[in-house]
Amino acid sequence: MRRPYAMPMPMLVKPVLCACLAAMSLAGIASAHPLQPGMDIGQDRSQGAASQRRQLGQNLPVREIERRVIPRMPGAQYLGFDYDPSTDIYTLKFLRNGSVIWVDVDGRSGRIVRRSGN
Repeated sequence: MRRPYAMPMPMLVKPVLCACLAAMSLAGIASAHPLQPGMDIGQDRSQGAASQRRQLGQNLPVREIERRVIPRMPGAQYLGFDYDPSTDIYTLKFLRNGSVIWVDVDGRSGRIVRRSGN
């Protein structure tokens, strides 16, 4: 005797197949944008824009900018950077004694253009 609430096997195939396809597409999206720990998607995009400008010879590599700026911030912990492609400005973020410090650096020259925080 057949139970009235039991689904026949062919009716289960479609929902299970849809669920599998959805899981695979989400996995593909996640692997298309590999992020380093602590990064968000916006930072990933800004790094891509910075890299593109550097390859075209328009900007200094971020590692060069970090090499110039980090030693000028004694006692501060370097947290990372952001890049604004519309202004070619790298914003390096530091933490010192519980205060956040932002240092804006011209991506073309490597010159510090603004510093905010303590």
